[in-house]
Amino acid sequence: MKTYTLCGSMRFEKEMKEIAYFLETQKGYNILQCIYVVGGNEPTSDELQKLELAHYHKIDISDGIYVLNIGGYTGESVRKEIEYAKLHGKEVIYHCN
Repeated sequence: MKTYTLCGSMRFEKEMKEIAYFLETQKGYNILQCIYVVGGNEPTSDELQKLELAHYHKIDISDGIYVLNIGGYTGESVRKEIEYAKLHGKEVIYHCN
């Protein structure tokens, strides 16, 4: 079973959850997801930094990343994650719709 870190804009949180469910139940992948903001709370800059470090660690321990490119949008953070994954020899899979 391959492990992938899900990478995408948080504006597509609902779609990310649905796609993660599909990938685990239909494709047999192990998906490491982003941490979603709970209860509408806005994370502090310190919390954002910790979440970013945790996300890159997820990429480190994954076989690759699964990039959500919804409506042609990925964003700067996701582009950096793609570069990081490629630099570290990780597989990059794109989900476009």
